[in-house]
Amino acid sequence: MTIETFAPALAIILGAYFIRGITGFGSGLIAVPLLALILPLQTVVPLVLVLDLCASLIMSHRARAHVQWAEIIPLLPTSLLGIIVGATLLVNLPRAPLLTALALFVILFALRYLFNIHGDKRVSRNWSVPAGLSGGLIGALFGTGGPPYVIYLTHRIKDKSRLRATLSGLFMLDGLFRVITFLIAGLLGTHLLPLLLASAPVVFLALSLGHRVHIGISDRQMLKLIGTLLLVSGGSLLVEVWS
Repeated sequence: MTIETFAPALAIILGAYFIRGITGFGSGLIAVPLLALILPLQTVVPLVLVLDLCASLIMSHRARAHVQWAEIIPLLPTSLLGIIVGATLLVNLPRAPLLTALALFVILFALRYLFNIHGDKRVSRNWSVPAGLSGGLIGALFGTGGPPYVIYLTHRIKDKSRLRATLSGLFMLDGLFRVITFLIAGLLGTHLLPLLLASAPVVFLALSLGHRVHIGISDRQMLKLIGTLLLVSGGSLLVEVWS
């Protein structure tokens, strides 16, 4: 890689993980499409996967007292089931209608957060079943399983610090599973090492800066930022379908 590639790649990573430091998610949403403009997708996906896992480990450790494991555990069985179903039974289904439906669903919830028209009532834990199933299923099919988890947990956890910490804990487990899968498949090679080593201090700096911003924002501002990220996520899915 040349300096002309390294410099913008690190700038993208800085911005993506700055947002991750504030909200607890969104780094892949920002980093993958932008990095794919200057790097091969076969490099981008495993790179961001490893960086996301490192970010989740850092954030979960820092805020371990705030991680609500009782909210994460009910999601895991159905999430795993969703991954299995998505990888085995639904591979041959037409993806465009499914992806369009997912995008519209995510955009709907994004608008509810942005315009503060969602209810404050805490949803039943029974919703962890469809949330985990759809998160695992969508993640297996499209690699974008985050939105269902985020939507569910924002309706269970109102405190912004506990929400961010819990999202980090959930994505840590999800990332660990995916890293193991990539290692078994031989998709994590030594060619990633230079960029990973260069990215590590950038990720740490970005998370630290994002953490400072997180402390200074209100719960309502946090939800607005989450709504914005969900809106971008849904829009990017629609663009992927129609392109």
